[in-house]
Amino acid sequence: MAERLVVIGGDATGMSAASQARRLKGPGELEIVAFERGHFTSYSACGIPYWVGGDVPERDDLIARTPEEHRARGIDLRTRTEVLEIDTAGRRVRARDLESGEEYGTSYDKLVIATGARPVRPRLAGIDAPGVHGVQTLDDGQALLDTLRSTPGRRAVIVGAGYIGVEMAEALLHRDYEVTVVTRGEQPMSTLDADMGRLVREAMDGMGITTVTGAEVTKILTGEDGRVRAVATEDAEYPADVVILGIGVEPQTELARAAGLPLGEYGGLLTDLAMRVRGHEDIWAGGDCVEVLDLVSGRERHIALGTHANKHGQIIGSGVGGGYATFPGVVGTAVSKVCDLEIARTGLRERDAREAGLQFVTATIESTNSAGYYPGAALMTVKMLAERRTGRLLGVQIVGRDGAAKRVDIAAVALTAGMTVEQLVTLDLGYAPPFSPVWDPVLVAARKAVSAVRAAGY
Repeated sequence: MAERLVVIGGDATGMSAASQARRLKGPGELEIVAFERGHFTSYSACGIPYWVGGDVPERDDLIARTPEEHRARGIDLRTRTEVLEIDTAGRRVRARDLESGEEYGTSYDKLVIATGARPVRPRLAGIDAPGVHGVQTLDDGQALLDTLRSTPGRRAVIVGAGYIGVEMAEALLHRDYEVTVVTRGEQPMSTLDADMGRLVREAMDGMGITTVTGAEVTKILTGEDGRVRAVATEDAEYPADVVILGIGVEPQTELARAAGLPLGEYGGLLTDLAMRVRGHEDIWAGGDCVEVLDLVSGRERHIALGTHANKHGQIIGSGVGGGYATFPGVVGTAVSKVCDLEIARTGLRERDAREAGLQFVTATIESTNSAGYYPGAALMTVKMLAERRTGRLLGVQIVGRDGAAKRVDIAAVALTAGMTVEQLVTLDLGYAPPFSPVWDPVLVAARKAVSAVRAAGY
């Protein structure tokens, strides 16, 4: 008799896990039932800002595999169905069909929790008013586009200046909106140190984006029609025809919490290296609803990225299918852009290093993305953190133009390998004038970091 795998969540982790398990075990060995409360499956949430901004022409361009395609591969995928409860003792889940309202139970032998994350929605007056949008799912993106097409005004306020915030600022700028970004941070992009965030703000100001820092939103103001009309802080009001919440995301783990499953400091599920939920042999979890090991600090972190989610799904599917694979952890690599400005980071910020109890030195340099004499050479700034005593690389941040962001991958590999900045200097990187100066900017920063480490008593 076939075992039954139940999957909660139909995007990156959930359907990657289901698909990998199906490749390893046929329908006669494993029955797969997957629940997804939205309309869509296996899509690129990271591409939503570029769809909203018009760079990606059609919504369906973001969909890697439709529900029908999953069903054709032997997966019983039930869209518009929300799981309401996990009964770990009885090995059952209770679900509701969101169209009919019918509730029913389904048993499982193995369970995958891939419930993702949700946009942070502070408890503010007016937060649920028409015209206020979070952007996390394809349904969210469609709702936002519907608002943009039906609302005559051209003023957008974005609350928060993280990855989603700056990417949505670009998207709305492309749609000829007057864009204001309001953040309580000292600078935009709190994933960077403030000195690097300042470079992002200067560039955003130059693009015509109004950036308001150090400002706490106190309420969303509405008009007589009930729709949003402005965003208020303690000191000012910013008129708005549409508001986008880019404050960040948090793990969506209410089901797991109610079921008594272990959660970490950030509210994400805790798993072992094989992505099994700790203490539960037949339950796996992955994607934006879990916490992962930071290989640099040695601490658990919540990092919501599609790259990790897809890897988690492959690992989980292998485990469900009788194989074995592991996810060792992350170094916190992320890239983004706002118009032509590229932003990248990996490893620890200064604040992270202090919280981890590490003593460190920093080095910041300016260089160009190609040989200085080559046409179109543009400046980039690279900041590097290294452990004071050992010289171990701790983190890198890069802000610049064409070709800047993906240079962070060099540092990501070095961090994963536990390299020192002295070892980093010796890397044999590719060189030709159109692509890099003779000394790549990352290596220039590493040389300066070596000097800082030695001056500090290496």
